[in-house]
Amino acid sequence: MSELPDRSANINFLREPLLRKLCELLDKSRAKTGWRRLGELVGSDRRFRVSSDEMEMCSLKVLDLEGSPSRTLLRLMGERGCTMGNLLDYLQTLGNSEALQCLKPSALQILIQPQSVALISGHNLRLSCSAVGKPPVQYQWFKTKEEVPNSVSQDLIINTVQQKDAGFYICRVNCEDAFEFSQWAQVDVLNVSSYGQGCHFQEGQLKVVIQPQSQQLHVGESLQLECGALGRPIPRYQWHRNKVPIPNATKRKHMIPHVMQDHHGKYCCEIISSSSRERVWTNEAVVVIAPRISVQLAGAVECTEDDFYALGASPNEFLLNSIPEQLYATDKVALLIGNLSYQNHPQLKAPMVDVYDLTNLLHQLNFKVVSLLDLTESEMRNAVEEFLLLLHKGVYGLLYYAGHGYENYGNSFMVPVDAPNPYRSANCLCVQSILKLMQEKETGLNVFLLDMCRKRNVHDESTPNIILRVTANIVFGYATCQDAEAFELSSSGFTNGVFVKFLKKRLLDDEKITVLLDRVAEDMGQFDATKGKQALEIRSSLSERRALTDPVLPADTADLAQTHSRLWAKAHELPESMCLDFDCGAQIKLGFAAEFSNVLVIYTNIVKKPEDMSFCQAQVTDFSQDLDVDPKEMNRETPEETGIYLLSSSLPQHCLYTRLSSLQKLKEELVFTVCLEGTFTSMDDDPVHWTKSINIGKPLIARLDLYRGVRKNSCLQTCLMPHSPSHSPCHSPGPEHRLHLHHRQHQTQDCNRLSLQQHYLEPYEHLQGAVGGFGDCYIGSIGQVYDSPAGPASSSDRLSIPIEATDDINELQTVFINSLQLQHQ
Repeated sequence: MSELPDRSANINFLREPLLRKLCELLDKSRAKTGWRRLGELVGSDRRFRVSSDEMEMCSLKVLDLEGSPSRTLLRLMGERGCTMGNLLDYLQTLGNSEALQCLKPSALQILIQPQSVALISGHNLRLSCSAVGKPPVQYQWFKTKEEVPNSVSQDLIINTVQQKDAGFYICRVNCEDAFEFSQWAQVDVLNVSSYGQGCHFQEGQLKVVIQPQSQQLHVGESLQLECGALGRPIPRYQWHRNKVPIPNATKRKHMIPHVMQDHHGKYCCEIISSSSRERVWTNEAVVVIAPRISVQLAGAVECTEDDFYALGASPNEFLLNSIPEQLYATDKVALLIGNLSYQNHPQLKAPMVDVYDLTNLLHQLNFKVVSLLDLTESEMRNAVEEFLLLLHKGVYGLLYYAGHGYENYGNSFMVPVDAPNPYRSANCLCVQSILKLMQEKETGLNVFLLDMCRKRNVHDESTPNIILRVTANIVFGYATCQDAEAFELSSSGFTNGVFVKFLKKRLLDDEKITVLLDRVAEDMGQFDATKGKQALEIRSSLSERRALTDPVLPADTADLAQTHSRLWAKAHELPESMCLDFDCGAQIKLGFAAEFSNVLVIYTNIVKKPEDMSFCQAQVTDFSQDLDVDPKEMNRETPEETGIYLLSSSLPQHCLYTRLSSLQKLKEELVFTVCLEGTFTSMDDDPVHWTKSINIGKPLIARLDLYRGVRKNSCLQTCLMPHSPSHSPCHSPGPEHRLHLHHRQHQTQDCNRLSLQQHYLEPYEHLQGAVGGFGDCYIGSIGQVYDSPAGPASSSDRLSIPIEATDDINELQTVFINSLQLQHQ
């Protein structure tokens, strides 16, 4: 048996043979010394907290064919930080001498494990395994399950290794009746002769010897890219297409059985040393995917491309005008803004979920995405300026906005979270102004997805004169029609707005963007909850079959593209995880994750603690006042307790979590304190504290200093253009009183509550509503403009103030009949 981990090591590091034997002993031991009594001891220890429900789950494992209650219990203990020292103490308390003896180191110990290696065909292979024991040990090597002939020494040597020798090897070490297996070692044999290369292996050096080759394929054919590097142990691989990592492409050979045209691009592989973390890159391989040529000629004879060449002619002579040209983007970038925490207007809910879902989908389409929540006016303008820096000729630019908004004279306005009540164009961002600036960049495609209200703002009589260029590359997807509201669905949890609910089901389709939006509109039209109240409107000047799935082929100006990529990476740079060693002997892991481009998650975990420390916990504190962090929502035991709902499933378990939002407000480098609290059995559980100051610089979007005042080249300069008399005249709401639905949710106070008529919503998710209007009550929407020119209304002008509409359906009729007074929210 190999040497055990030390007492401070986690019990999850127990090797399988030892763990299996220990579980067998605990499973069959009598009640006072078995797994159930062990669970009772652990359950009474606040450090590991095994509950009665978890003990019941362990006991049910006996119903499985090879189930083990002990294995399940030990796994739970290990996940909560139980060490070998803790387990030995528990077994000593139980008096289980067999289990204790099982955990004592044996005289048979493997000192040197064989290492995986990548080497060139024709070179010599040596794998080594060394063990000590009394009497002397014996060795036997295996390749997978088969014994390697004549391999009974501690070194396995194969002269002139060939491709057939590649595979997995393991060594069995015998000492009388005891035996132990080494760890597996992989041997990767690189055949470089076909690439015209030769190289001598140098221990410890990472060297690429196989480069991926450029290829030209037809749709439906198989793509195989191969690279290879020497290394001991075998290096790790990550394939990239157009500088973007390909998910799950982590093998030396990257294969696509049936290529499509959107697989066109430049491929390269990042190779990482498993020991020194050295990184090297292969050359780029250009993969061109051409459509298959097949034409129906007279007499119903189908001619393929090979048939044309057999006739001595090029198929292009026949099909020059019939084959659609493959369209490309030189880059794809997206700015996603979700405003929900308004200072002077109803609070919203769905924008956070909408932005999160669209971010993940756009990443799959190879977009560079900046996703931001809750921006003030200056922050929005500066974010747009940074977005514009990523644009250049041929780029696909996409802007998604969810929040309050309005539309006047054909111009759409996005409302920042600090906009006054009432707001006007000077307080908001004009979408058409942003489009004008995008056109100046000669972008290949401009897509605007606006998830906001388009009601007219009666407080804003300005008519910006924004002169746009005539281009055939503009697409607007409005979540609702002109002079109408957009909605979000009411739910006890987090959910999407109506627009994104259907958009996210279609966004990855390989369709022209206008066709994709048409299908979203059809889906929305079948949703009874909003039928007749919200309909997607599409405006487009697109004359080509541009799609969000189009491949990316960087422009010839490689330096410019790299500069823009660095700008994007600058806004998404996470601090590296770190281990902190404290004087008491404890070690803490400090990790980071990004929920949005301006939302950072910090988590702490106990990696190691002294044997005599009965309790240990690490918390983060003392954050910059710019971030306005609520201490009550920091250092929580579950992500959800601190507001991390969307990222919680991908975070490590059994940590303390803290969520830092609004990083764009951070003016200085982020410095905070990690406070370690511990108690020792010899000190009557009096807590002792240690602290470390941590500086992680400016993480994520904080590096762009969006908090600064509006910059010289921002979209504000475009918004402030002279008024034009050529715009459509003001269109005021009709005199009739209309009943509308509300887009977003905001908080209620103690007042009379309103809700929607039951026949609108019975079989569906409820829609949140609000009340406002001109003399009579109606249920308003996102971006609703309220008749209160003097600012926030008092109870005397209550009928022009929005108020919550709840799911209490039966109250609506009573409110209208009794003309109850409405209280300002």
